[in-house]
Amino acid sequence: KEAIDDAFALDMAMGGSTNTVLHTLAIAREAGIDYDLKDINEIAKKTPYLSKIAPSSVYTMHDVHEAGGVPAIINQLIKKGVIKGDRITVTGKTLKENVAGAEIKNEEIIHPIEHPISPVGGLSILYGNIAQDGAVIKVGGVDPSVTTFRGKAICCDSQDQALELIDNGTVKKGHVVVIRYEGPQGGPGMPEMLAPTSKIVGRGLGKDVALITDGRFSGATRGIAIGHVSPEAAEGGNIALIEDGDEIVIDLPNRTLDLLVDDATLAERRKHLKPFKSKISSGWLRRYTAFAKSANVGGTLMSDEEFEERKAERQAQEK
Repeated sequence: KEAIDDAFALDMAMGGSTNTVLHTLAIAREAGIDYDLKDINEIAKKTPYLSKIAPSSVYTMHDVHEAGGVPAIINQLIKKGVIKGDRITVTGKTLKENVAGAEIKNEEIIHPIEHPISPVGGLSILYGNIAQDGAVIKVGGVDPSVTTFRGKAICCDSQDQALELIDNGTVKKGHVVVIRYEGPQGGPGMPEMLAPTSKIVGRGLGKDVALITDGRFSGATRGIAIGHVSPEAAEGGNIALIEDGDEIVIDLPNRTLDLLVDDATLAERRKHLKPFKSKISSGWLRRYTAFAKSANVGGTLMSDEEFEERKAERQAQEK
C-alpha cells in the first residue's frame, strides 16, 4: 500500500491525469490491496503541487526533464516526508538512494518544496449525492479563479449527443453538461471525453461551463471537468436521475458535487428509471460489460458472487 500511496503523491505533485487514479486503483485491486478512494484526498492534502505541465501550463514533459525530471520531484517529496524514501526498489537500492543526486535546475518549472505552486495536490476526489462513491477532477487544470460553480444541468446519454449540443450552441454559459452511460458498463469500457471538454474550452467557456460524466478524460483535458462519477448511470447511480434544468453545485475547496434536488424527488424519479440494457450483445466486450464495476474500484471485474447479486437485482427491477 505504501508504494500506491507514493505513486499518488508523485501524481499530486505533478497534477497528473485523472486516468492515473483509475489505473492505479485497478492495479491495487488486482494486487489484492484494499485501497479506499478517500485515501487519495488525504494524500492530496499533504502533497504540494510542484510542477504544472501542459495543457495546464506552457511547460512540457521535456521541459520537466531538463529541469531535473521526475527524480528531482521525488527528491523534494522525500525531503517533505510525503514519500517514504527507505523502501527498496527494483534497482536494489532505496528510493532515496536512487534520487539522491537529483536537484532542481529550473525553479520556474519544478518548484522547490518551500515555494510550491499550491500547498495541496493537483487532483481531487469529490463526493456528494451525485457521486456517493466518488468522482475525480484535475483541479490543477481548472482556472484558479474558479473555486465553486453552480449551474443548470443539460443531460446527454452519450458523448455523441453532448458533442451535437455543444456544436449547435445549445450549451451556454451556466450549464453543467451531464454525460452519462459512458462508464465501464455503460460505454462500455469507459471512453475518453476529450472531444467535449476540448470543444467547451475552445469556445472560451472553460470557466463558464462545467462537465460531469461517469466516463473518463484524456490527460490533455482541462477546465471544470469531473469524471469517473460512481456509481455510474448503468449501475443505477444518481447521475442517471438528473434532469435538464436541475441545479448542480461544485465546491472544489470542500471537495463536493451535489444535485440540488431533494431525496423524495429522487426516489420518485428512481421508480421510473428503466434498467440498463447494454448495446453490446456478444463477444468479450459483452462479458466485460456484464462483470464491470464502477470507476471507484478501477473499473475492474466483479466476483461471481457479486455478479449473481447484480443479476438478481436487475431481474427484480424488470418485474
